[in-house]
Formats: sequence, C-alpha cells, structure tokens
Amino acid sequence: MTGGQAKGGGASRTRTLAFWTIPLSLLVLGIKLLAWHLTGSVALLSDALESIVNVVAAIAAFIAIVYAAKPADHDHQFGHHKAEYISAVIEGVAIVVAALLIFKEAIGELFDPSMPTDVGLGLGVNIFASLINGVWAYVLISAGRSMRSPALVADGKHIRTDVVTSVGVVIGLGIALATGYPIFDPLIALAVAAHILYAGWQLIAESVGGLMDAALTGDEEDAIRKAIYDNADGSSDVHDLKTRRAGSAAFIDFHLVVSEDMTVGEAHDICDRLEGAIKKAIPGSTLAIHVEPEGVKPHGVRVRIN
Repeated sequence: MTGGQAKGGGASRTRTLAFWTIPLSLLVLGIKLLAWHLTGSVALLSDALESIVNVVAAIAAFIAIVYAAKPADHDHQFGHHKAEYISAVIEGVAIVVAALLIFKEAIGELFDPSMPTDVGLGLGVNIFASLINGVWAYVLISAGRSMRSPALVADGKHIRTDVVTSVGVVIGLGIALATGYPIFDPLIALAVAAHILYAGWQLIAESVGGLMDAALTGDEEDAIRKAIYDNADGSSDVHDLKTRRAGSAAFIDFHLVVSEDMTVGEAHDICDRLEGAIKKAIPGSTLAIHVEPEGVKPHGVRVRIN
C-alpha cells in the first residue's frame, strides 16, 4: 500500500466514524431524556443537557473532518487541516455552555429539592446509555490519535466527559435514595457541572494551541533528530529545525549545510534520503530543507549529525 492510499483510507475511516457519531448521539440523547422523564431528577436532566450538546458537537466535527480532508488549493496551499481545530474549539465552547445550563438547573433545584421518582428504572436506563457512550468514546479517541485527527479526539473526549457525568449522576441519585435526602440530587448536578466546565476549558486550550501552530511533541522531534543523525552523511551541519502541527499534517523545516564543492545532484540525494527517513518516522509530514554552503553563519538550533 502506498502512502497516498494509506492516507486516503485513514481519511475515509475518520469520516465514517464522525458520521456514525451523529445518530449514536441522537440515540443516547433519546435514552437519557427518557430517564429524566421517568424520574424528574435534575441530575438526570443535567446529563441529558450535555447529550444535546453532544449532538451539536458531533455534527460540527463531521463537517470539519470532511472539510479538512479537502486537498490543497490555490487559496489554501498548505491544505485545510486546521478546520479540525476549529471544530474542537466549538466543542469546547459547547461543553462550557452545557456546564452553565446545568449550573442554572441545579441551583434552582438546590433551594427546593424534591425526591425523584422511579429512580431504579431511571438509573438503569441511564447506565445503558452510558455503556454505549463509553465504548464509542474509546473507539473515537483511539482512532483519532492513530490518525492524528483533533476533531475525532475532541469528539471522543467530549463523549467520555458525558460518561463521567453519568457516573456522577448515578452515585448522587444512589446516595439520595439511600439516605432519603433529595438535596444530593442537585448537589451532584453541581459537581458534574464543575467537572464539565473544566473539561471544556482544557479542550479549548489544546485546540487553540493547534491553531497557533504549536510545535510537534518532544518525542516526535526526537524521532526527527534521530532520522537526521542516521541519514545526513555527506553534510556537515543541520540547524534551525522548526516544526508545527496542523491536524493530521506535520510541517518540518531545517537548514542543511554541505561543502561548497558539492554538486546540486549530490545535495539533492542527501535531501531525498533525509526526507524519506523523516516521513517514515513522522507519517503525514511535509518537509522544507534549505541547502546552504559551508561558511554561512548558522542560526537557530543545531542538530548533531556526527
């Protein structure tokens, strides 16, 4: 399989997973609304409110992933990869909005709490929805990380947050039922809202980092340096290494110093060797190698090659 085929297959799988998240989120929303309808619990209502946001986020993620997969064009010569980060920011904002809605509902119930009805049946329905969410969150996060899709990872983390919310709701309602104190219902809703708010803020911060051209991770840059060290024979220095991540794409730029007597063809052969090794270490990467003759004053960070 060629690199292009592999990349195309990965993009197709990403779109498929993003698409099926939409009907699955609608199904989970319906189940959680049923649980709230059966019990009248504000904690279960808070859980359902977040699931409404899940549906909106799933649609945004699908649109962003389809757009990000478009090939580079005249107006976007480096591709459309950053569309996924925009989707992830939207999801983060949606999570924060859900948290604020939950705060509103929980505070209103806090001053006039009432014991939910049919709690056992409602919890059973809610746990079933959470199991669906838990499995799907694992699938999305694992696939998103392997295919370097920020939107898919964000969607998975959002759904995982929903699972944590549901666990908190189950615990809170269980305590309310065991003690006979309905105040635990809105209290656990407030705790859930605080957790969701924190998760949303983290997601926004991570996504904005991508929009701001954050560098590759330390492990990835170490892999680049090793590939250069192992394959730069014939050159005398490598410096000014710069990297940035844009969704599934990685952009790598550095300067290669060669002898003044070296022919263009010989320098090109070294560049080809380096490009092949680095692309093997960092799939989906795009390289810009600037060849310089010896004697030019180096700048930037040096990469040891001998």
